[in-house]
Amino acid sequence: MNVRTIGGLVLLLLGACLFLNQGETFGPGKIFAYFWPSLFVIPLGLFFHWLYFSMIGRKGIGVLIPGGILFTAGIVCQIAMLFNNWGYMWPGFILAPAVGLFEFYWFGNRNKWLLIPINILTVLSLLFFAVFSIGSIYNKFVLSQPIIAIVFVLAGAMMLMMKKKDI
Repeated sequence: MNVRTIGGLVLLLLGACLFLNQGETFGPGKIFAYFWPSLFVIPLGLFFHWLYFSMIGRKGIGVLIPGGILFTAGIVCQIAMLFNNWGYMWPGFILAPAVGLFEFYWFGNRNKWLLIPINILTVLSLLFFAVFSIGSIYNKFVLSQPIIAIVFVLAGAMMLMMKKKDI
């Protein structure tokens, strides 16, 4: 990395932190409070990837599992810290081992039996993401619940009253 890249990342993080604080006191504690995943967890995951791709190569394929887990968990934690939505981001921790195992599968000898836990964890994570996201969207429209109920009743009545086509 060159100085421009590091400087750009530092300015980007500083700007995001200032944007998130908006009038609150600003200090090193806030930076660590909001950006601990970007400072500690994500770099460790990237370090494991760097070890595999630059240093040890195919004989150290196992470092991709913790690398993928740490990188994915770091991304999940960073998003949850920035937007304060831990209640919606927790399925990302189920996805993290699936990412690590998928990297092991993809860059390894492609053992087809690894796809079983990868698919189970991925589907479970996506299912929980969908359920909690739909629940969140539904809760935003709770005030208009009578309107939604009326729409459902009218749609059901229209479906019952429509003539069936002869087959």
